[in-house]
Amino acid sequence: MLTIDYEKKSSIREAYGKKLVELGSKNSNVVVLDADLSASTQTKFFAKEYPERFFNVGIAEQNLITTSAGLALSGKIPFASAFAVFITGRAYDQIRTSVCYQHANVKIIGTHGGITVGEDGATHQALEDVSLMRGLPNMTVIVPADCNECEQAMEYALEHNGPVYIRVARNSLPDIYSWNYKFNPNKAVVLKEGKDITLISNGDVLSEVCKASDILQKQGVNAEIISVPVVKSFDSETVINSVKKTGLAVTVENHSINGGLGSAVCEALSEYYPANVMRIGIKDEFGQSGDAKSLLKYYGLDSESIANRIIKEI
Repeated sequence: MLTIDYEKKSSIREAYGKKLVELGSKNSNVVVLDADLSASTQTKFFAKEYPERFFNVGIAEQNLITTSAGLALSGKIPFASAFAVFITGRAYDQIRTSVCYQHANVKIIGTHGGITVGEDGATHQALEDVSLMRGLPNMTVIVPADCNECEQAMEYALEHNGPVYIRVARNSLPDIYSWNYKFNPNKAVVLKEGKDITLISNGDVLSEVCKASDILQKQGVNAEIISVPVVKSFDSETVINSVKKTGLAVTVENHSINGGLGSAVCEALSEYYPANVMRIGIKDEFGQSGDAKSLLKYYGLDSESIANRIIKEI
């Protein structure tokens, strides 16, 4: 059993915003850009501390990315922030050509990823962003599950020379990892060992997966849990070794089942160790308006729905 306090939650967006200030104090080349959403993305903390290194480009995501690319090619380390749906969708061509093709040292942070954006509805719910970023050469894609992992992912992004996309949830999250957790960009994390199935997840639904494993345990199903914060580059080895033991992979993501974590797992297994995979996520559809908790349940991403579907299938 995992020891997670599910009732105690912290804002991962706030952790991101405050960590930016810390990174800015360590490295004077860090600059932050935003598309008129600093209160939502929490870049407001950096703007207050380092106003001369903060740039609000307005509601113009294409300009956000091209300006970031120019700053990166001039020796700065830009962190560009906006809603995930806008920064990846509206500015895709600029990310592809000005950032990835140039191998520009730009860090792109998409906040409010997935259906848990809530009442803003389908137009604001990024369900394709991981797929879009994962398909680009030179791009690293990270989906942290709690504040600790987000902060460490940002430290990695600062030191890594090249484009990085970090997806940050809107909702507050419980602490998944203990204080001594060390983020490794090359390795997935086995959170809990098991023998019957392999549960693979990341981001804000990882806590739901952990709760689902407790429900499954009571039903006699011993699940292994693997956290995959880095969707690209993908750690195939850890996943394959687990599935060799359990025989069944179940992926859970707050994202379309097409092109994201589920697809990465399917690709790895089909190439190296063919096995059964159950993908739980958003099917080929858009989201809708509603509070985050209700939407998780509606789309089958809450702990009870995850556990019930697995029990039904196996």
